Amino acid sequence: MATGLIGRVRAKQAEDAHPPLGRFVEVDGVRLHYIECGAGEPLVIFHGNGSMAEEFILSGFVTLAAQHFRVIVFDRPGYGYSERPHSKVWTPAAQADLLIGALAQIGVNRVIALGHSWGASVAIAAALRHPDAVRGLVLESGYYYPSPRADLALFSIAALPLIGDVLRYTAYPLTARLLWPIMRRNLFSPAAVAPSFARFPSSMAMRPSQLHTSAAESALMVPNAAALQRHYRKLRMPIAIIAGIGDRMVDADGQSRRLHSEVLQSSLHLVKECGHMVHHTAPQRVLAGLEEVRRAACEASARRESSPQAT
Repeated sequence: MATGLIGRVRAKQAEDAHPPLGRFVEVDGVRLHYIECGAGEPLVIFHGNGSMAEEFILSGFVTLAAQHFRVIVFDRPGYGYSERPHSKVWTPAAQADLLIGALAQIGVNRVIALGHSWGASVAIAAALRHPDAVRGLVLESGYYYPSPRADLALFSIAALPLIGDVLRYTAYPLTARLLWPIMRRNLFSPAAVAPSFARFPSSMAMRPSQLHTSAAESALMVPNAAALQRHYRKLRMPIAIIAGIGDRMVDADGQSRRLHSEVLQSSLHLVKECGHMVHHTAPQRVLAGLEEVRRAACEASARRESSPQAT
């Protein structure tokens, strides 16, 4: 009981110390938090498991992209300050529908979508389900094909009813704090942890509510990949696939290189001496992939407009 109360108090302290930086929009009864900056062609960013919109801001990538794009970074459902009703299983498809609806509500109808890690699955689902809304994809450090992942079973326990509820308010926040230095190194290895990541509000990620979200997404990771892999060849927009060669979280060859071989209109950017967090370690490389997609999308639009069918 006392440990659970401490968990609630610490969650409130984390939110008081890190108030929302952006705006809110409500879609289908779900309140979502997003941060927006820059001007130009819209770019929407979907962060990975365990993270939040602020992490992408801290990386410096958003500042670079905002020089040429209108950048919109969402807290995905259950992360940061976005709600995640328990009445729905928040698959990539469910999140894509919600987030594309949120974009339409704030007046954005055609975007390039950048997804990191778990967010890459959301970006792909958005492109498959809403092809008129997504004109290009940048996929960073994604998990695209099912593979044996014993670690996911451990991470998924916190999503279980009853026992998960107890653990999220007692043992898990303490365990997460103790393991945080190791987890952080694994995210960046073989590169050093980027100085930009030092300001990431880890206390927000260790709130019981966000631990539940992270655990639920860990449980969905393999089924998501199994469901999505049948549809990759249906993607028609330009795609840049980006990964760190030394990624310890997701195998670059078995995931990113394999996807590139299957999707003909994709380009592959493998970054040497880089791990899972390419947008922190090598933000210019991610920006180069984004610019490549933008150019290809513009060329594709010009070809369609000049074709005989368009006249």
